[in-house]
Amino acid sequence: MKERAYINPDGSVKAEIIAEQQASLAMSAQRHNVDPKLVDALMEEVNKHGYVIIPNLVSRELMNNIKAEITPLLTHDGRNEFEGHKTRRIYSVIEKTLALLDRVLLPNYLLSQLQAINILPGETSQPLHCDDGFYPIPRPRKPFSAATIWAIDDFTADNGATVAIPDSHLWGDEHPGDGSGFNLVSAVMPAGSVLFFLGTLWHGGGANHSNGARMAATAQYCEPWARQQENYSLAISRERAKLCSEKIQKMLGYSMFFPFIGFVNGRDPIRLLKD
Repeated sequence: MKERAYINPDGSVKAEIIAEQQASLAMSAQRHNVDPKLVDALMEEVNKHGYVIIPNLVSRELMNNIKAEITPLLTHDGRNEFEGHKTRRIYSVIEKTLALLDRVLLPNYLLSQLQAINILPGETSQPLHCDDGFYPIPRPRKPFSAATIWAIDDFTADNGATVAIPDSHLWGDEHPGDGSGFNLVSAVMPAGSVLFFLGTLWHGGGANHSNGARMAATAQYCEPWARQQENYSLAISRERAKLCSEKIQKMLGYSMFFPFIGFVNGRDPIRLLKD
């Protein structure tokens, strides 16, 4: 991992480095020719239930190092019920992806949202939601996004582990309300594990009844023709984008869905970073 040429006063470059270190391990399976049968088995779970947990994908030691770097940056409580009044977040952190995304989304898929999230003791349950529910297209339909939640701390039923309604990715436009009467499942998993789920799955952060915080990093990815939640062309300076790998540059939006979506003056926007 190359060190960045500069450090912003708010520590955002440090956050970028840590997130890339974390997520580069997720890409390693794809780079090293992971067994397609394993990906097939994981995708079978995703297609059936809308999510899958991959346990112990990276070491606890690495997660502890990431936590030590991220914690000083998590200084502001959430602003509303959805963000959580006892939950702290970092936006615009840069990360990579999982091999499963190649089975779910079209080539040149985009990074839609990336956060570090720390749920503090006493936080209540987050409202149940679908990550791509803001796209105004009726359900049932295929998902337009997929997401990963990396457990930096152990996820337990008491400390705010993500909860989900299995099979709800197949629903129509019905809303589960607070989830009463549904089979809510907690994504209990040790630090270093990852939850992968489709953008149509109903889920939310759990209530933290424990005495400790529950930290995670979450990345959402969307189809190359869909608008990203966070406008990375503005959120991340061109100077910063030039320091990223070409893979990340394309996920930030310096790419095209051929033949016509995303061009700048009739050409691929990746050229803007070659000057």
